[in-house]
Amino acid sequence: MTRAVLSLGSNVGDREAHLCHALDVLAPWTTAVSGTYATAPWGGVAQDDFLNLVVAVEDPTAGPRDWLDRAQRAERTRGRDRSPEAVRWGPRTLDVDVLTVEDAGVGVTSDDPELLLPHPRLAERAFVLVPWVEIEPDTEVPGRGRLADLLAALPAAERDGVVRVDRSAP
Repeated sequence: MTRAVLSLGSNVGDREAHLCHALDVLAPWTTAVSGTYATAPWGGVAQDDFLNLVVAVEDPTAGPRDWLDRAQRAERTRGRDRSPEAVRWGPRTLDVDVLTVEDAGVGVTSDDPELLLPHPRLAERAFVLVPWVEIEPDTEVPGRGRLADLLAALPAAERDGVVRVDRSAP
């Protein structure tokens, strides 16, 4: 049994529709979905704000690479550009990151450049930690610590910049 936590974000076009699409793709394996949060873009590229959420998923037959493949398939169907010419941390129709994977309750680590686990920058990103803490406040991230502690270590201004929004969907 593998269990994964994924971060979903969108800041281009119909952001809610893009997130709903990803949730539909992941629905057969979904165990929890956070609320949706509006956040400023991260990474210094001028662009519109994101909508972000976190989803927990489980599948007895999936491995870490399967979660990455499912995430990238959802991105492709929404027009995500992963070409070398795409702007790093630029605007995205849909961005799905694999944050962590557990296999039989044990955290998976990976230094594969295509699937770094746990996600190398998750502890720096309030837009990931705020929704994740909402659904799993006591989670321990392998090699990083408890989610609530990681979130508390971020500057207050960054935490306060992640604002829950009402949504009609997902």
